[in-house]
Amino acid sequence: MRKVAVLGAGLTRFMRRSLETGRELCWEAAAAALQDAGLTLADIDCVVLGTAPDAFDGVHLKGEYLLDGAGGKGKPYVRVYVGGGTGVFMVPAGWWHIASGAFNTCLIVAEEKMSPTQPHPQGAFNAIYDQFTERPLGVNLLWIFSLEMHRYMQTYGIPLETIAKVAVKNKKNAKDHPASQVAGDFTVEQIVNSEVMAYPVMRLMVSPVTDGAAAMVLASEEFAKRKGGKHVWVEGVGWNLDTSYWTNRDLAYPQYVENAARMAYKMARIKDPRKEIHVVEPYDPFAYKELHHLEGLQLADKGQAPRRLEEGFWDRDTTTGIPSSPSGGLLGVGNPIAAAGLMKAIEIYYQLSGKAGARQIRRNAKRGLAQAWGDLMQVGTVMIMGVER
Repeated sequence: MRKVAVLGAGLTRFMRRSLETGRELCWEAAAAALQDAGLTLADIDCVVLGTAPDAFDGVHLKGEYLLDGAGGKGKPYVRVYVGGGTGVFMVPAGWWHIASGAFNTCLIVAEEKMSPTQPHPQGAFNAIYDQFTERPLGVNLLWIFSLEMHRYMQTYGIPLETIAKVAVKNKKNAKDHPASQVAGDFTVEQIVNSEVMAYPVMRLMVSPVTDGAAAMVLASEEFAKRKGGKHVWVEGVGWNLDTSYWTNRDLAYPQYVENAARMAYKMARIKDPRKEIHVVEPYDPFAYKELHHLEGLQLADKGQAPRRLEEGFWDRDTTTGIPSSPSGGLLGVGNPIAAAGLMKAIEIYYQLSGKAGARQIRRNAKRGLAQAWGDLMQVGTVMIMGVER
């Protein structure tokens, strides 16, 4: 397999954007990524698009609709989607096009417009559950995740106030992110006393409805070296699909994340992730999920991620721990589903290339990890990037 480098990335502002179409958002992000890479669309061999079900944007055949905005006209083009895991999974999808030797460059673009949808995204989610055993219950993600959060808290004795500190941390970190939607200084009391969505899930513990797009340019080692300079490299990728019957699993632990992480660690030749991963962007659509996923990534023992949070181990300015969501994550920046996961991967690229600006961590990071999760709590996607050491 050939080595694959990241040459550039771009993001739109994450917010409710009713005036722009999804095609316009795609091109805004793609153009920014091409500019960052110092390339034009003529340099791109193929395009990978990631976006959620058509109902979210309210258009039919959304992959075809977004094709020209994503730069795919006249080029090999594919749409991938694995729920919320899409954005991180797009890096492996672009990676294998190049690592296989089929192409030298790949533009990956992720887009989501959630605010104008009819029905509300939660209404669309309801349609994906088993129509006999689950849909009659009036399923929505909020109350499913309240069950999971209850199970996690009960199993390990985690106070609600501790989980609220994830939202405090990430919303504060997002103040330094130019794309952020819901950044700010909040107290634990404000988080736990915000509107109850489905107890113990509170409004300020949930990522917002968001529109936005993200893009990244990948290239073969030969192409990257011709361009010159130092590069960030894709070192490991992993994915896992667990059963869609969430009622059959112990919700206290995300096994699908561990399985995906172990695949990526093996490819990256990582033996001890707690020492070899220097910055992490775990998927955090709900505050407890960041902690849940950090444990699945083997960066903390089961039930111990909340304790490490209390110690400041995951803080952006830590020099001895592992900064987690220094971007501000979905809780602070926003959650345009597919684009949110790619934003996580882009933030690792920014950190390793020194382009994170005020978000740059104090620790000298040589390797970072982004993770996302989707569908009915069963998709795990992981990617690892590193710089030449």
